[in-house]
Parts: sequence; C-alpha cells; structure tokens
Amino acid sequence: GAPSCSGSRSLPFEFERSRSESSGDEDDDEDDEEEEMEEEELEGDPGARFGTDDGELDSDDDRERMINLTDLTPYILCSICKGYFIDATTITECLHTFCKSCIVRHFYYSNRCPKCNIVVHQTQPLYNIRLDRQLQDIVYKLVVNLEEREKKQMHDFYKERGLEVPKPAVPQPVPVSRGRPRKVLGSVFRIPPELDISILLEFVGADEGTGNFKPLEKKFVRVSGEATIGHVEKFLRRKMDLNPACQVDIICGDHLLEHYQTLREIRQAIGESAVQDGLLVLHYGLVVAPL
Repeated sequence: GAPSCSGSRSLPFEFERSRSESSGDEDDDEDDEEEEMEEEELEGDPGARFGTDDGELDSDDDRERMINLTDLTPYILCSICKGYFIDATTITECLHTFCKSCIVRHFYYSNRCPKCNIVVHQTQPLYNIRLDRQLQDIVYKLVVNLEEREKKQMHDFYKERGLEVPKPAVPQPVPVSRGRPRKVLGSVFRIPPELDISILLEFVGADEGTGNFKPLEKKFVRVSGEATIGHVEKFLRRKMDLNPACQVDIICGDHLLEHYQTLREIRQAIGESAVQDGLLVLHYGLVVAPL
C-alpha cells in the first residue's frame, strides 16, 4: 500500500479486498478487474498517496523563488551617489527617489529634479520632498548588514566630533477608539508660513518682434516674501519659453520694479493700493530688448 494514506482513502480498498476473499466462488476475472480499478483510482489521486486534502504535490514550483539582488539593484540605487538608498526621500512632484543627504545637497544649487529636470519648486524645493520609510525598510531587508553599517558610521561620525548621537524616533502608538470614527476637521494640507506672499500676475501685452511665447497657465502664485522681482522674471521666462532677447518689464501700480526688490519690500512700500483680495498684483509686459 502507499505510505501516509488517510483512513477515508484506504477503507474502500480493504472492503473490496475482503469481499473478494469471502466470495471465492465468484468469477476471478471480475475480482481482478475491481482490484485493478481500485489501484488505478489510488494511483491517479495524488491526495490519496500523500495524504493531502487538496491533492496537490509538493514541488519546486511551490517553494520560494530566489531572486538575485542584481535584478533589483536599479530600483534601490540613488542616481546621485550611485549607492543604496539611505533615508530614501521622494520628490512629490515627480516621485523620483534619492538619498536624503544627496537630494538636499543638490537643492543647494538647483531647484530641478536630477532625473527628469522638472522644476520642483521655484524658491523652496525642500518643501516638496518626503521620506519614504517603506522603501527604506525594503532596502534594509534586501541588502544584508546595510542598516547595521549605516548606524555604526553615524555613531562614529558623531563621536569623533564630540556630539551627542541622535536617538532613533520611536513611533507613537495610535490610540484605539471605539465606536464610529471621528471626522478630522481642518485642511489636510497646510501652507508653510514661509510662503507668506500671494501674487497675481496680469499680462498687459507684448510688443511686435518679441517672438512666439506660451501664455502663462497659472497666474496665482504663492511665494516667500524674500523672493525678488528677478525670481519672478525667471519664473515667467521658464513658463512662457521666452526668447533671451525678449525683455520682461514688471510693474506694480505705477512703479516699474527693479530686479533686486523683494516682494515684501514692495508690498510695504506701495501699500494696500497694490493689493487686491489679499493678492499682490503685478503686471508684466514683453518688449524687445534694446540693442
């Protein structure tokens, strides 16, 4: 008999065998056929042979499939330092991910994504990045001893400089509330307090010979009060694909503004006459640059 047969599978076979022994006067050919049918049934049913309920055999296909780390490497490498993600940080505008230290250092010199070159933010690109803790956990699970090595390097870095080693943040337990969930009041998105000036950009026209340009899609912009008119002009040039030979004049009220003037200074100097519904109104025009 087959090993590990369950009782429900062995009973019919024993019943047929006992019946054939007690009926010796019956035709031998019939007994042989019945025994062969029972044997074929047992052989054809893997569940009966191995004692499984669903009739599935253990095979290599059911085991965990091994994957080489090199197959996943392109998805867990920082394109700036070419190393594994450490404190994986994602840009919310384009969802590209880098090491936190790499992308913060990059934003000191540029406000564009290192991968797709999209403008992350006109003045404060650090507002549009978020830590990706799930991806970082995956990297630590895939790369052996990476987390331990990184913790040791951080510990040595602070100790060599006589600084206190920062303690890892401990997640706070979420209280379990009974009954119906309460609605969260207030806006989920909060504008950073540094972006304290809202401006309205109004187009007043263009001189002939300024070339083809795209109209500005979004004329409402919220920026820091420390942003200058030079920043506003760069914003207009990028969004409208302006020719370098085209000159941009920006006016607030009756005053032609200079590149070095900040928006906060302009609002304080001109006063409420330049404000409309809480927006600092700036008019801009395109003229042909003088030779």
